Amino acid sequence: MDEFILEKTDFPNLGEKYEGKVRDNYTQGDKRIIITTDRISTFDIIVGCVPWKGQVLNQMAAFWFEKTKDIIGNHIISVPDPNVMVVKECEPVMVEMVVREYVTGVTKTSIWYSYQQGIRNFCGNKLSEGLKKDQKLPKPILTPSSKAEKGGHDESISPEEVVKRGLLMQNEMDELKEISFRLFERGKEIVGKQGVILVDTKYEFGKLNGKFVLIDEIHTPDSSRFWHKDTYEKLFKEGKEQRKIDKEYVRSWLADHGFVGEGPVPKIPKQIFDEASKRYIEAYEKITGQSFKEHREAPIAKRIEANLKKSGYWK
Repeated sequence: MDEFILEKTDFPNLGEKYEGKVRDNYTQGDKRIIITTDRISTFDIIVGCVPWKGQVLNQMAAFWFEKTKDIIGNHIISVPDPNVMVVKECEPVMVEMVVREYVTGVTKTSIWYSYQQGIRNFCGNKLSEGLKKDQKLPKPILTPSSKAEKGGHDESISPEEVVKRGLLMQNEMDELKEISFRLFERGKEIVGKQGVILVDTKYEFGKLNGKFVLIDEIHTPDSSRFWHKDTYEKLFKEGKEQRKIDKEYVRSWLADHGFVGEGPVPKIPKQIFDEASKRYIEAYEKITGQSFKEHREAPIAKRIEANLKKSGYWK
């Protein structure tokens, strides 16, 4: 399976490169070519590669951009390859809009971690006493996150703090808050029909010609947490872990082995990445209702090059 892993790309012909945690970005004037690799990042650290992950994320993002374009426009131009999206170059908003409806998580930025530490005001949201892990909140809440520089950690902050720091104007914060809740409701509605719970998610925005647009990805296993709906109540009442369909599998394995973002990363066995791969594919099929077609042209980088040449994006 290793020959079907896209760890990184090196395409000087595509323009100036910026390497994110998961995506390799190439800028061409007012366009950006985004290549989604199979790298997996947990606790804001790249910990390895998961076969087919890049294809799953790219195709799911395209699916959701189409399903939400009536709520807000997005930056997508075309999808010339299963791992590639060509988008309009935007000015990124330096805040992620995180929407949560359940008290859960394992990282230090999670709502459950903070709740365990005795915090009852999380990013400006007052939480009642006696909440249990994985409990549903009365309604979704917004907990924005400031974007860290490369190598740093994102920081959960309140909407008021976003404005105070000058990251957004008050009217902009209000607008993105409303849009984020509408996107979350749309996500819940669509995955609910598939027997899935959208637990929490993050949205990233950019500005294009003075207007906000949705960028990056939306409702994927990397940006969101999903649970199976049919067993939620039973597992919650029994105090057991929920059945997950997201990258929590790798993150939970690391947490169980004493790693939550600090110190050396434990060596992750190959079977953990292979199981994660199955879960990413399951997520794609379960959430979109579509069959996943594995593109087995190896090496993947050569296929991407051929498709970009065919599409006219290769300089």
